[in-house]
This record gives sequence, C-alpha cells and structure tokens, in this order.
Amino acid sequence: MFYYAKIEKEDGTYVVSFPDLPNINTFGETIDEALINAEEALNGSLESDFERGFKFIKPKKYKGNKFYKIYLQLHIVISYNLRKIRAKKSQIDIAKKLGISYQAYQKLENPRKCNPTVKTLEKIARIFHKELEVNFK
Repeated sequence: MFYYAKIEKEDGTYVVSFPDLPNINTFGETIDEALINAEEALNGSLESDFERGFKFIKPKKYKGNKFYKIYLQLHIVISYNLRKIRAKKSQIDIAKKLGISYQAYQKLENPRKCNPTVKTLEKIARIFHKELEVNFK
C-alpha cells in the first residue's frame, strides 16, 4: 500500500506534501533526504492515526514527475488488513479460533506491536477463508 508524495523544490529545499493527507508534510535538503523523510512522516503519522482508531483514506492516483510512491511499512499494512477483514467479529472470537490469547491477537492489530509469523498469517487466512500471498517486487 502506498500514497503519493508531491515533492517540489522551494528556496533550495525539497518540500514534501501528500495530496491525500494534507496534515503530513516534511522536507529534505536533497531529493533522497526528502524521500526518506517522506517515508518516515507518512508511516509515523498513519501508524499513530490507525492506532487511535482512524480509518485510512483510500489513496488516489497521481501522475507527473513531481509525484513519488511512498510505501507504508508492512507491519502497518498487516494491522490494517487484519482489522479490516475482522470487520464486526470480536478480537476475542478470532483469538479463540487461532488458539492464542486475546492479548496476543490484540497485538496483531496494533501497528506498533504487530510482528506475526508466517504461520500465524496462514492460520488467519484460513479462518477468514482468504488466500495469503507474499510477493517480493
């Protein structure tokens, strides 16, 4: 999952903004520094927002040489997807089906603590009748 960052040079500094997320802004002295800072700003902000129960805005597509794809860190995407597929089922019910404690499952939906094993992800996929797919692009 990614969002587009818009990077423009202003007064010798590369200013980063996210058209879909106007509250996230950063900058860098070089384009590489701006991209690193963009990733950190995006992930930090969305991790915090998601942890507080906010929903992600669906990213739009942007074209042009000013726009760069900034990817969310995988643990944030996993937490988001788990909460999304769980829908209205309780964390307690899912934990029971997985054979783990409620607290262990709760960590999976917390982006700051999420660190599931592949086996756990396989079990979750089975419970929700989903296909687990892992890609290296």
